[in-house]
Amino acid sequence: MAKDPGTLYLVATPIGNLEDLSHRAVRILGEVDLIAAEDTRAAQVLLRRYSLRRPLLSYFEGNEAERAAALLGRLQGGARVALIAQAGTPGISDPGYRLTELCRRAGVRIEVLPGASAVLTALVAAGLPTDRFLFLGFPPRTAEKRRLAFARVRTLDATLVIYEAPGRVPDTLVDLLTVLGEREAAVCRELTKVHEEVVRGKLSELAAMYGRTPARGEVTLVVDGAPRGQSLDESIDVGAEVRREVAAGRSPREIAAELSLRTGKPRRLIYQLAVSVRREPPSR
Repeated sequence: MAKDPGTLYLVATPIGNLEDLSHRAVRILGEVDLIAAEDTRAAQVLLRRYSLRRPLLSYFEGNEAERAAALLGRLQGGARVALIAQAGTPGISDPGYRLTELCRRAGVRIEVLPGASAVLTALVAAGLPTDRFLFLGFPPRTAEKRRLAFARVRTLDATLVIYEAPGRVPDTLVDLLTVLGEREAAVCRELTKVHEEVVRGKLSELAAMYGRTPARGEVTLVVDGAPRGQSLDESIDVGAEVRREVAAGRSPREIAAELSLRTGKPRRLIYQLAVSVRREPPSR
């Protein structure tokens, strides 16, 4: 007879302070057949803290495709598997979505054990509006793509929450200021840890501060949303503007980069329009 499928547990773990693991999480981590961990070293530290000894399997972005299929096989065979991120809730800018999707399609039971999340911790700590917010994850690494990503959310009256590597915080703050304009924001660093720091100020102040002294540790940025009623410049006739810029000798790349920020329209479409205009025969 076929065994009943097992259960996948998505277990939130502490983002810093190891005391933030829930009682239920301790119990489940001590009962499962296997723990799939994004960082096995961090997992071992956590398990030792609670005197737990369970088999560990490395599960991170580089091996996720292969390991997800293998784990699904074990779950379908009746195993109970816990998935944990390096810190926080698995699946939030961490591996986990692929395995969760496979399990849902296969009818494997999934249980989520809620707990620590840097997104919510930073949002509440920043003291900015919490009734409506948008999590952007990690922004693109290049300035051009990063600014375009921020342009797409410039008119949203929702607080923005952003993960960022400490070394890129100064550039990202400058890009936020350039694209969004002056807004209240907060740099949340090392949340729940001994050296926790939440610095609130205007984007220009924070950009200047962290330009002089780069941030260290895990960083989450929180930025106030757009003022109600703010909109992109919808009065711009994109077609006419493209023709003027082409006539002035500017390249399609330059035209697309500038107009996408001003109008919020996709850069690729503006680029294609500019290329098409350049190919038109001269008017008589």
